[in-house]
Order: sequence, then structure tokens, then C-alpha cells
Amino acid sequence: MTARSLRTGENTGPAEDADELDVEEALALVRNDHDRAPGDHPPAPGGTSAGHGPRHTPGHVDRPPTAHRPDAHHKATPWPEARAGAARAARAVTRGARRAPVSVRLDDALGLTLAAPLDALTDLPSFDTSAMDGWAVSGPGPWSVRDEGVLAGHAEPASLADGEAARIATGARIPADTTGVLRSEHGQLDEKGRLHATREVTHGQDIRPRGQECRSGDQLLPPGTLVTPAVLGLAAAAGYDTLTAVPRPRVDVLVLGDELLTEGTPRGGLIRDALGPMLPPWLRALGAEVTAVRRLGDSAKALHQAVSGSTADVIVTTGGTAAGPVDHVHPTLERIGAELLVDGVKVRPGHPMLLARTKENQHLVGLPGNPLAAVSGLLTLAEPLLRTLAARPAPEPYTLPLRDEAHGHPYDTRLVPVVLRGDSAVPLHYNGPAMLRGIAAADALAVVPPGGARAGQEAELLDLPWASAGIGVCFT
Repeated sequence: MTARSLRTGENTGPAEDADELDVEEALALVRNDHDRAPGDHPPAPGGTSAGHGPRHTPGHVDRPPTAHRPDAHHKATPWPEARAGAARAARAVTRGARRAPVSVRLDDALGLTLAAPLDALTDLPSFDTSAMDGWAVSGPGPWSVRDEGVLAGHAEPASLADGEAARIATGARIPADTTGVLRSEHGQLDEKGRLHATREVTHGQDIRPRGQECRSGDQLLPPGTLVTPAVLGLAAAAGYDTLTAVPRPRVDVLVLGDELLTEGTPRGGLIRDALGPMLPPWLRALGAEVTAVRRLGDSAKALHQAVSGSTADVIVTTGGTAAGPVDHVHPTLERIGAELLVDGVKVRPGHPMLLARTKENQHLVGLPGNPLAAVSGLLTLAEPLLRTLAARPAPEPYTLPLRDEAHGHPYDTRLVPVVLRGDSAVPLHYNGPAMLRGIAAADALAVVPPGGARAGQEAELLDLPWASAGIGVCFT
């Protein structure tokens, strides 16, 4: 048994209905969480509010910005509700018909989601075809063999007379009046050139009849199907040159920090930028089209210009989400009148992450500057946001027992890199907020509840995109 065979969780209804239920529960939990003391358990679902931000909707009570409240951490959004809220934010855009389907050539469609059914444009196969190399034979043997054989890709051959055979290649059109195809290994020629069968030939043997796989107009795949290499092959076989698909969400990446180097080893108090090289391919693995990667340093003016001038569907920033002297993300969002949907998440590493609606059809995901904390923000907020915008199916939740104890945070969820070994998950070391050594070797992240998890305890796992779908699919 493999690790993947232990995935759990059954759908009790349509996926969309399940997502809706998750969102409603999430909104209720987020609303009620603002009124809970640290350490309280989440209340029962109910309600509709979703976090605080610089711009307040009717019914909200104005409060100081979250980053400046002494209890800001304890007012953060619980981890499951933050993920559900990110998906809800994307659904608000897709329901507004802002993302019209696009026609994409097959060469560019890998990793997209079908926006229309894939209906057969022809019968498959479109003519009776040979399934084997051998002879097309008519009637009982022995048979006289026609001088001219039948090859794939050639015009329709002449019909066979009773007692006649013709050499035929796999995929070639079947001559009219053919009884069946005698495989090469089951036929012998005598000294007079007559063909004898070593096995009985039955009617229709080794012939793929026209329409065996589908008839013209049959639905081959429904909307919402992820375009894999096999889907591309099926589409081509069915006669398609282009596919109608949901476009990739466009993402601008803004890397913040005066301390970052783009080459060489760390020196003079400066460090290498790990997120600039890491985020674009990771975002592409989540279904996005990365339209720009800009390094802005710690300039509030440059950040404001970049955010207000962006036309991307999603802006991803790195660092600057706390309340330090050069943390400009919150002030910038307040200046442009953005609405904070998630302002801090009860997860380690990465709790200062945020999600904001900057325009009616644009969102900003603010990632912490520490590398593993940024990964946590990617999987917590960016993944459900981008997945929903791209109309990709949600991964099925699954759990595995932990082989070793995983230390937890007293009151936050903790994400721990793990490798999958047989039927268990092995927590990795080097999992501090600034470390990438653990995640670089990992297959997944284990969701460790507050207080930690003992050896043998089941833990929910978040697959890393290249581990769950394959590099060729993910990094297109």
C-alpha cells in the first residue's frame, strides 16, 4: 500500500456545494474568533463577517489597525478559515464574470481547466481500423495473398474477395468484406504463397470498429477538467486544435527588502534573496501566469506605485507585513483604500500573512519575508485563491500517521515539512521560519494542531504541487 492510498474524506454531495458549506462555516468562525480569548476553541458555525481592514463595510465597528493592537495576534484568523476565506474571495471574482474563457492552442493548454465540455468532433476511430499487424482476410482460409498491402494513412483499399487476404499494418483502414485480421504471428505462407492460419479467425477479430471509443457529439470530458498530457492527446485525437479554458490568473510578484542580494554569497549584513527565485515557479505550479517580478527594496513610494499601477489579478508581496519601521504593506493598503480580508493567521510559521481586496477584481497576498513563513503563506492564502481563480479542482484531504512526534505551537496551527515513507509521514528538521533546508527535501507539509502531535497520530497533509501532480504539469 502506498501513502497516496491512505487519502481519506468522502464527498457527500457536489463539490461546489461542499465548498459553499466550507465558506459559510469559515465566515462564521472568522467572525466569532474576533471575540474569543486566546486558547478558546472555535464556536459552532454561523455568521457572515470576515476580518478587519483599512476599509470597513457597513456594520463593522472601527478599530485601530490590527498591526498596532497589543492583542493583534490573538485576533488573527484561524488557519482553516483563512484558507476558506481566500477561496471565497476568488469565487466572488469568478461569479462576477470577470474572467471570460479563452481559446488556447493545445501546445499552451497544459495545466489549464476546461471551460466548456470536450465533445467529440468525429467518431473515434473514424473508420474501421486494424488493431494489429498481420493480414486482413475474407472468408475461411487458406487465402491467396494480394500483392499490394494496406498501410496506415492511405486511401480506402479495394474490397477483398472471398478467400483473399492482404497484408495490413496497425492503424490501416480495413478493406470492405474483411472477416477479421490474422495476426502476423498466427499466419504462415506455404511454398505457393498461400496464407494458412495457426489459430481460428473469428468475425471482427482484431478490428477496431468505427465509433468504438465514441460517436460524434459524445461528451468526452466535462467542464472543470484539468488539462493533463492525456487530455491533450484525447483532444487531438478528437480533432481539436484549440481548447476553451479558464485563463491562468495573472500574478505580479513584488520582492521587498533593502537587505537582499541577487547574486553571490551573503556579505556586509546583506543576505541572498531566496524568494525571488522561488516564488515564480511555485506560483506557476499553482496555476498562475507570473507577469512581473520586481524588487522594490524598502521604499514605501515604490510599493504604492507598484500596487496601484498593477493590472494583475493577484499581487504577491514578500515581507513588510508586520509593524516595523520599514513594513509598508499595511500603510500602502490603507492609503489605496483596500479591504483587508485576512489580517494575520493563527499558523506558524507565517502568522503575519495577509489577504486584501485592492480592486473589485484584484487581490493582494502579503507573504512574510522569512522563506519558510512565505511558503506557509503560499499554501494558506495564495493556493486556494489561485486554485479557485483557475477553476482547478480542490485536492482531496488526506491524513497519514506521523512516524515521530511533531512539536506544536501552544495555540496556533503549525505547518511542518515531512517526507512520505510507506504508510507514514516523517517530520523533517530545519523547519524554522527562515529555513528552506527542510522544505527543499519535503514531499508535503503536515498540519500540526495546537499543542503538537504525538508519534502515530494522524495528521492532515498538504501535498507540494510537484509531488502531487508532476513537474511537467505544474511548472508550465
